[in-house]
Amino acid sequence: MFFLKELPTRAMLQSYSDRYPGMDAGAVAEALRLLRRASLLMRALEAYFTAHTLSQTRFLILIVIDREPGQGGLMGSEIADRLDISRPVVTETVKAMMRAGLLGSAPVPGDGRAKRITLTPAGRAVLADLLPGYFALIADFMAREGDGTA
Repeated sequence: MFFLKELPTRAMLQSYSDRYPGMDAGAVAEALRLLRRASLLMRALEAYFTAHTLSQTRFLILIVIDREPGQGGLMGSEIADRLDISRPVVTETVKAMMRAGLLGSAPVPGDGRAKRITLTPAGRAVLADLLPGYFALIADFMAREGDGTA
């Protein structure tokens, strides 16, 4: 999260640029604006997920499995590789999602110990219920780009 509510003025950034050679005031201003907007969007998404008794991590796990339907699920390591989340957190979250009935597992042919993590019908239903509002939230947020409310 980016916690700075009021971004520095152009004059303040220019004063830093004058003191620190190589500092591009315009680039810093744009980066700070992007960080602030991304933080606001993340907060809105977190509130949306919470209202649906889900976390961002659980949502992302559902999405990465769902977006590759031809593979018949993903190995736990493949899920972790697709997310910027530590492997232990992914492992524990997958286990919890399996206990909650959102994920299941399927054996990997030729490897008696390996399992592919799959979406259960309940997991698919949760994702199907969540995605329309998720996409609407993002569309609404992006539509507010120029009006200063996002």
